[in-house]
Amino acid sequence: MNPSDQLIAYIQKLNPLAEGDREQILEKFKFRKVKKNEFLLREGEVCNFNLFILKGSLRMYMVSPQGQELIRYFAFENKFGTDLTSLISGSPSNEYIQAIEKTELFQISKSDFLGLVDSIPAINRVYRNMLEQAYVTSQKRIYNFQGKTALEKLNWLLEYSPGILARIPSKMIASYLGITPFTLSRLKAEL
Repeated sequence: MNPSDQLIAYIQKLNPLAEGDREQILEKFKFRKVKKNEFLLREGEVCNFNLFILKGSLRMYMVSPQGQELIRYFAFENKFGTDLTSLISGSPSNEYIQAIEKTELFQISKSDFLGLVDSIPAINRVYRNMLEQAYVTSQKRIYNFQGKTALEKLNWLLEYSPGILARIPSKMIASYLGITPFTLSRLKAEL
């Protein structure tokens, strides 16, 4: 499947496209290859784009005043990724967006994306789905992590993201789960 077909298939799963919508959409999304560890956004920059991951993975994270990386989200194939707070508010980001692997994606500017949201019902549905999924994911993560053991957190992650242990470095997974890399290593041995 070529990259354009992958994006269109994702959109059409949520909402059928009208005649002419495909061309209008593909004219705004720009294909991009990103190197492993490349930054797409740094703390303090305003996020004025949305990303659709075709192949590879990204992480969204912030760095605490103590220098600890706090990972909020991993974006994999057929997912959108952005800093929604900065994108919506226009304020400087508190986050970094970084490629974990060599990644291929489509990037669209905020103004082009919002223009499509206003003019194409299928993209409006995509945006609504992004907002809903971001909310649901954050709520599940909050409530699934409160009072849970490290093993319960890991089991939740494996259910939510099967195969993540094979793709993402343990240090990043430990950061996402809020546990030490040593604890994660011990838990992986028990699986």
